[in-house]
Amino acid sequence: MLIIGIDPGISGSICFLQDGKILDVIEMPTMIEGKKNKKQVNGSQIYNEICKRINKIEKQEIRIVIEQVSAMPGQGVTSMFNFGQSFGILKGISSAMQLPMYFVRPAKWKKYFNLINSEKDASRTRAIEIFPYFSSQLSKKKDSNKADAILIASFHHETYKKED
Repeated sequence: MLIIGIDPGISGSICFLQDGKILDVIEMPTMIEGKKNKKQVNGSQIYNEICKRINKIEKQEIRIVIEQVSAMPGQGVTSMFNFGQSFGILKGISSAMQLPMYFVRPAKWKKYFNLINSEKDASRTRAIEIFPYFSSQLSKKKDSNKADAILIASFHHETYKKED
């Protein structure tokens, strides 16, 4: 089973976890848009990154797990719109590729890994504890988004029950 765990958003990441082992983790592909050089998610590149990792795997052996995000108090209207747009692009790509999608709320996977009310960087520490062989890829504080994607995929791998 290949689980593609996704922490959506401009600074998010995508984790490719096969049978409980990390194959790869990439930062969210982005591109510059408009006169103000704002970043946006690059849907074409996301599609390409997924395609090159799933080309020999049957679709029923693939799951995309996306963090179920929503508007947060204190966030600006524009940034929340952009965040929702990124989420929609990911859903659209998954649908177009006909890959099964699952959603997990941040509180659910964070509770599972005892990360509720902890610092953002705590997910990086937790991912290193679970996957010590991947620690060199999580050495920087900015790698907490990669850690989130890893933990989202790992949560699904550990808790999802196969349908009979």
